[in-house]
Amino acid sequence: MKKLLLVIDMQNDFITGALGSPQAQAIVPAVKSKIEQYKRENHKIIFTRDTHGEDYISTQEGRFLPVPHCITGTEGHEITPELNTSGCEIFDKPTFGSLDLAEQVAANENYDEIELCGLCTDICVVSNALILKAKLPETKIVVDAECCAGVTAESHNAALLTMKSCQVEVLNYV
Repeated sequence: MKKLLLVIDMQNDFITGALGSPQAQAIVPAVKSKIEQYKRENHKIIFTRDTHGEDYISTQEGRFLPVPHCITGTEGHEITPELNTSGCEIFDKPTFGSLDLAEQVAANENYDEIELCGLCTDICVVSNALILKAKLPETKIVVDAECCAGVTAESHNAALLTMKSCQVEVLNYV
């Protein structure tokens, strides 16, 4: 079985920085374990990074969320050092969900299963999962609830339910 793991936005600013949270910090060991499993099984792994410029505050997102974060060239933009990115691709995306990422995944490989984990369940994880499901309707798309965290517990659960309703398989969801 050919599988891909997409590790969504496990960046310093979402874990311990400008938009960090205890929930985000709590999933790091589970995400690390998931990455190690995929590496042992020789599956491809792509890390995404939320990527903004110095003009972030003047963008539409910046007007809705006026907290500068994941600015290119800053420590906050980097993947948390607790996760080993060696041998993995890093994909910078300028917004929540990436059509370019879905195009790249669809064009380069014929995956039986694509699994997503990371941050934030209710923003970037759900956006990318639904874009991938629309682009690759016959590919199994999976999200592990224990390897994701949302802005709040309520929005995390709402996003998991939304994905489940759209035929994304949600693991470890009660």
